[in-house]
Amino acid sequence: MMKFQNPSTGAIQEVSSMAWLWVFLFGFVYFAVKGVWWHVLGWILFAIVTLGLSLLIYPIFANDIMRKHYLSKGWIELPVEDETTSRQPD
Repeated sequence: MMKFQNPSTGAIQEVSSMAWLWVFLFGFVYFAVKGVWWHVLGWILFAIVTLGLSLLIYPIFANDIMRKHYLSKGWIELPVEDETTSRQPD
């Protein structure tokens, strides 16, 4: 899980560490929902040019694409707590 905070508004956006799976299953729709429009176009163009081969390769880069998208917009990546260490002892 990755978390990003907008420094202007304080809004926090979470990106699943399984982004690669969502891109593999839903393709450009994942990027469209997240508002990463250059990669919507890129995904479609690469799929046409490579006759579908890129559909297996593009998901590998999904997590990095999402990280770079938010960082380029000026968002700050927040540290994510490990769920096993954040639990309180009973």
